[in-house]
Amino acid sequence: MASSLLKIPAAGGTHGVVVSTNVARPIPCPTGEDKISGINKLPQKFISVFAPGPNYGDGSGVKGDAIGDCKHHGGADKAVYAFALEELQWWSKENSSTYESGAFGENLTTEGVDWSTAVINQKVRVGSALLQVSVPRQPCRTFASWLDQKGWVKSFTQHGDSGCYFRVLEPGVISPGDTLEFLPAPEHGITMGMAFRAKMGDKELARQVYEAQCLPSHHHEQLAKLLRINRP
Repeated sequence: MASSLLKIPAAGGTHGVVVSTNVARPIPCPTGEDKISGINKLPQKFISVFAPGPNYGDGSGVKGDAIGDCKHHGGADKAVYAFALEELQWWSKENSSTYESGAFGENLTTEGVDWSTAVINQKVRVGSALLQVSVPRQPCRTFASWLDQKGWVKSFTQHGDSGCYFRVLEPGVISPGDTLEFLPAPEHGITMGMAFRAKMGDKELARQVYEAQCLPSHHHEQLAKLLRINRP
């Protein structure tokens, strides 16, 4: 974890700032598949966010953004994606590369926020929008191919900071320089870092997250399968 990141208190408060707002410039899929990818996001003066439809294929919640893999991305629970500048800098050193804002496919590059400590379903005001912490990112083959890093899925998982997907509760405009106001966290206490490790196979944490019933139904059912829980 990047040492300059600050944990988000459960009571909320103003923490961190948006340093870059990013929108995809579609490129051929880095895996070589015959489709486009929206992982190549470039800084813009601002982004307009809204709530897309509920399903993955319903697209991004950022106006003008592009999604290539509609089977696993987009929709209300993955409307906007944030990642920390400090984490980009940490990975730049770790991988002997230079990762600029948007390099990890994020719409919001932030400074001063430890996204692994954000609580699932916590609300965040930024710019004129109201967002809600939703689900963790799961590293995929496209992500690994884009960064050209062998063993990337394992490395990203072991590090433990997935960034943060958001729902859009109130549409609005977000610009660089906007501060992030975290509202008081839900009492269940399940953080993004916990949910990420649970989704990636940590059964002890998966049990905690499952019992909290804080994730959307699709993700909740995935944990049930991991734990071999028979549901009616």
